[in-house]
Amino acid sequence: MRLDKYLSDMGVGTRSESKKFIKAGRITVNGAITTDAAMHVSKEDDVCFDESPISYEEHIYYLMNKPQGVITATKDNSKKTILDLIKPEDRRKELFPVGRLDKDTEGLLLITNNGALAHHLLSPKHHVEKTYYAEVSGIVTKEDIDVFASGMEIDRGDICLPAKLKVLSTTSNSNNGTEISQVEITISEGKYHQIKRMCLCRGHEVLFLKRLSMGPLKLDKSLDPGLYRPLTSSEILDLLNC
Repeated sequence: MRLDKYLSDMGVGTRSESKKFIKAGRITVNGAITTDAAMHVSKEDDVCFDESPISYEEHIYYLMNKPQGVITATKDNSKKTILDLIKPEDRRKELFPVGRLDKDTEGLLLITNNGALAHHLLSPKHHVEKTYYAEVSGIVTKEDIDVFASGMEIDRGDICLPAKLKVLSTTSNSNNGTEISQVEITISEGKYHQIKRMCLCRGHEVLFLKRLSMGPLKLDKSLDPGLYRPLTSSEILDLLNC
């Protein structure tokens, strides 16, 4: 590919900024300064910017702990998006979130530029499991668990695949006497507001929702909401093979 595209793809600058860096003699290819923006290079070439190596990575993978109040989108004219949380030096113009989390939902979010992987993870026919922690109103019963496990209709004709519902604990609000159940829910599809709609069909309002996992990928507990990190090589391999 052209040298200026190589540099812009790797976040050195925009295409026009990369051309200026090249013209200024700040780029070397295999140890030699070049001022030719149209020069063709490959990922095997040794490209440096101000003597710092710029390795070419075709696919980028970030694990983010999405915070509440941020929308899962690549851009928005008025609201903060998850890509606004990515540092300028880590941005690639092709980056996008894999799947969606509601604005008030937090937790695991995969951000990548690998469209084939995203399609695989989101395709209904692959049934990649996603697990959430939720706090819901009321006491979750054995009947609720059985209905989730057998598959349920959340709207007329809109039937969910069997899901796992596990009760972790139940607490009471001493001020008003209401009860809240802490649960884990695992689904293998991604219908619109699916968990909220499933719970509501059983008379439970979702008060808090956090995604814990997607397939083999687990939320990194060391990441505070709004922070992210690159996936490890083993995490990438597990995702590609799931």
